[in-house]
This record gives sequence, C-alpha cells and structure tokens, in this order.
Amino acid sequence: MNKEKKTNSREQITKKKGQRAKSKLVLLFSLLITLSSLLIISCSSAPKKPTEIFSERIIAANQLNLANQTANQGRYEDALLIIGEARRLALGTDDPSLRIKTTMGRANILFALGRHAEAFKEWEIAADEGDVSEEPVLAALARIYTIRGELVLLANETQMSDHSARAAAERCKTRVTGEMLNVKSDSLSTATGYVTLGMAEKQLRSWVEAENAVKRALEIHEKNRCLEDAAYDWFLIASIRSLAGNYTTALEALRMAISFDRRAENGFGLASSWQAMGDVYKKSGRIEESGKAYRRALDIYRAINLSDKAEELEQLL
Repeated sequence: MNKEKKTNSREQITKKKGQRAKSKLVLLFSLLITLSSLLIISCSSAPKKPTEIFSERIIAANQLNLANQTANQGRYEDALLIIGEARRLALGTDDPSLRIKTTMGRANILFALGRHAEAFKEWEIAADEGDVSEEPVLAALARIYTIRGELVLLANETQMSDHSARAAAERCKTRVTGEMLNVKSDSLSTATGYVTLGMAEKQLRSWVEAENAVKRALEIHEKNRCLEDAAYDWFLIASIRSLAGNYTTALEALRMAISFDRRAENGFGLASSWQAMGDVYKKSGRIEESGKAYRRALDIYRAINLSDKAEELEQLL
C-alpha cells in the first residue's frame, strides 16, 4: 500500500502540551526496505514485447512502495536512498504521475528527517508539476501534505502566542477544506485530507470535531484494508483524547492502534504506541504501568534495530 501520508509522524502524545516525537507524518508516508537489484538492459533495435513496455515504470512504482514501507518502519535514511532510485526511474520514463509521486514521497521522508525546508520545496515542486501536467488530484495532495507539515511545526511551536497559533490553525483548516474538494474522486487522498483536517481541529482544541474528522479517515482506511494507516488514525485519536484529558479513552484508542499494527507487523508503530501508552499512564498518575509500557516499547525498538529510539526511551526509565 502506497501511503503518501504519512508526512507523516507519530509525535503529538510523546511530548508535553501535545508535542509528539517525529514518526509517521507521513501519514501519509509508508514504505519496506529491500534494495532491489535493477537489471539495466541496453537499447536494442528489436521490438519490445508488450509485457516489457512499462517495465521501468513498474520498477519505479515498486521502489516507491519499498521506500514508503521503509519510512513507515522509521528507517528514514534507507527510505531516502530507495526513493532516490524510484525518482531516477520516474525521470527517465518522464511519467508525470510517477514524477509527482516520487517527489511527494521524498518530501515526506525529508520532513521526517527534520529537513523541513527541503521538504516544503519538494512539495511545492510536486504541486506545480501536478498543475502543469493536469494531475489535479496529485497537485492538491501535495498541497495537503504542505499544510500537514505546517500543522506539525505549529504544534511544536513554543514562541508563538495563542492568538497567532489559533489564527494559523484556522488558515490551515480553511486551506485543507478547499483542497479536499479537488481530491474527492480519490478515497485515499480524501483520507489524508481528513487526517490533516483533524490535526487542524486538534490545534484549535476542538476535540469533538478533531476526532470526528480522523474517524472519517479511519472509515476509508479500514474499508481499503490499510492497516498501518488505520493504526495511525487510532494513534492520532488517542493524542486528541489525551490532550482533552480523557486518559482512559486515550488508552483504549492506543490499544486499537496496537491491534492494527500487530496485524501489519509494524514494529515501529507498535513501539510508538507502547511509548505513548507510557506517557498517558504517567499523565494519569499510574507510574508503575507507565514503566511497564515504556519497557515494552524499549524491547520492540531494540528488536527492530532502532537503537537511537531505544536510547532516548531509556532516559525516561
């Protein structure tokens, strides 16, 4: 499943005042790592068989999926290498759709790596190319990712006044609502729009509206069997509930996130949710349960070779 989400990241519960460690922004943004060996065949005067005509496009699309799955496992540097190859093939075939999708995918990964200025530039390039190439859905999706990135940065902003932050969130809400009209023909892009709308409502502290928007995305992801996206939706719902002070229901949402990530065998998502459970337990004064949840997350981080995440979590124990 190509999740161009997951600009991205699980980061709202695991920081104070709704800030969350970077992970899945990219929501829109899923990818699996296996560097495929590409067989480069020299040009020949012999006619190509029908099954060979689109071979490079197929490889590019597969590499894009691999990159998305890799990023979804928290292996962003590896994902960046893989998507670079997908981008090269997309440029070589001059396929507008693949050019745009690989550009958006690269932007999502760059954002997860904290290279925000580069990410916003890539999203801008993707949106412009979508307009020129008459790909309105992809152009709108690139702009939705831009808005989503802005909301993530806004949630982590500590110097802005409440009034300015609210005004910025209102602008994001208006923009994403407008862009959703352009993606209504594509269900998964619509889901990305609803997740972004939920993030805007969350920033506005409109808890009911925020959860309802994310649940609209959840319906789409469950219908399409997008397990990792559904897990992220529940994670975001948990974040909304936690910020509203509803710790019991936040824990319920995290258990749902874990159930989906178990089915998807998504170790990074599982570790993130267990860590978030530790945070929620701590906020509700359940210290012993918090420590157990942190240790569960720590074990998973180590098992999937994310030692940097494990080391960060060790400091909380």
